[in-house]
Amino acid sequence: MNLDWTPADLAFRDEVRGFLTAELTQEMRTATAKMTSVYAPVALSLAWQAKLHARGWAAPDWPQEAGGTGWSPVQRYIFTRELTEAGAPPLSPMGIGMCGPVLIGYGTAEQQAHWLPRMLNGDDLWCQGYSETESGSDLASLRMKAVRVSAPAADGGDHFVCTGHKLWTTHGHEANMIFCLVRTAQLAKPQQGITFLLIDMTAPGVSVRPILSLSGEHIQNYITFDEVRVPAANVVGAVDDGWTVAKYLMEFERGGSLYSPSMRTRVARLHRFLAAEGAGTNGMTRRLSLIIADIEALDAFELQSMSSLSLGGAPGVKASMLKVLGTELSQRLTELELEGAGPYASAWQPHLTTPGGDVPGFDPPGDNSGVGSSYTAKAMPKYLNDRAGSIYAGSNEIQRGILWQNLERSAR
Repeated sequence: MNLDWTPADLAFRDEVRGFLTAELTQEMRTATAKMTSVYAPVALSLAWQAKLHARGWAAPDWPQEAGGTGWSPVQRYIFTRELTEAGAPPLSPMGIGMCGPVLIGYGTAEQQAHWLPRMLNGDDLWCQGYSETESGSDLASLRMKAVRVSAPAADGGDHFVCTGHKLWTTHGHEANMIFCLVRTAQLAKPQQGITFLLIDMTAPGVSVRPILSLSGEHIQNYITFDEVRVPAANVVGAVDDGWTVAKYLMEFERGGSLYSPSMRTRVARLHRFLAAEGAGTNGMTRRLSLIIADIEALDAFELQSMSSLSLGGAPGVKASMLKVLGTELSQRLTELELEGAGPYASAWQPHLTTPGGDVPGFDPPGDNSGVGSSYTAKAMPKYLNDRAGSIYAGSNEIQRGILWQNLERSAR
């Protein structure tokens, strides 16, 4: 098997590198290197998205007719790797990475024409409304209710009145749109009677309360909906069949991104830090070697998954495998990063890092001084934030169940 890049691949890589040299500022690179969460601060993310959109590169995974690039899987892989190695900030995934593919797959022509361009140019910032207090991985038990009301056009036309709440809503305090799963009927199976609905976060009756993470960052939120009116035209797919749409979206949430390039970059930084500090033990070196081997295996699997997507398929059951492998591998890496940071990791120094959101109650020193480096300062919050990786987007226990069920069906 020939794994060398072709001359065309190398030319594309050089084109991407030229773009990054011209557009990715040192301030952006520095901020990205200090990130403590998988989410970049909204202002940083949107600033970088604007540069990508101007080049036509904001949504490489979308079909070309919807505003995508038309790149091959190899080009998309090269693009992602080059961005990661250059230190480019990640984009908010809820719009372009999740809701966008759903609208392309299930939305009407009118919905696509309205929402997709606004996702690309950053006019709309999206958040996800799935989990509730007693509905996390068991998402089909959700209770947020949406009652359909018929009305003449003069009164706004047919609409749904939504009442309930959503939990763990990332950047819900900054988003102006949310895609929600709501209960529109009580039917035989809990997965039935659920509808996928797009809701304006500025509508009357929507309120947002912060949830602070263990790292002190305000990224997540508790959102309540008190008789919020939503146009019936904002239903994606069929009423009462939102579970089908949600399963499609979750495939992209779990398996639509690449884990291996960013982890390669983190491994290289850890190597440099340990060498510079003379830190590390034989045990750490062995564990790091095992992580590197697993990253290489994950990289090969991600390429295989990207190839399937390029042929028009969805991630399918591979999404569950990628989610388990990627999140648990990242958690193992945070453990080594934390161990390498040593006692410096115990100091709470958000001002030396790039949190994913505001850190309420923290008063940084006037001279911005601290102990250790930004690398050691972010080790603890990164470790704490990564604990959620095996829970969000469906817990890894759920993903293993999906994989087992698929294996059983294949064996029949």
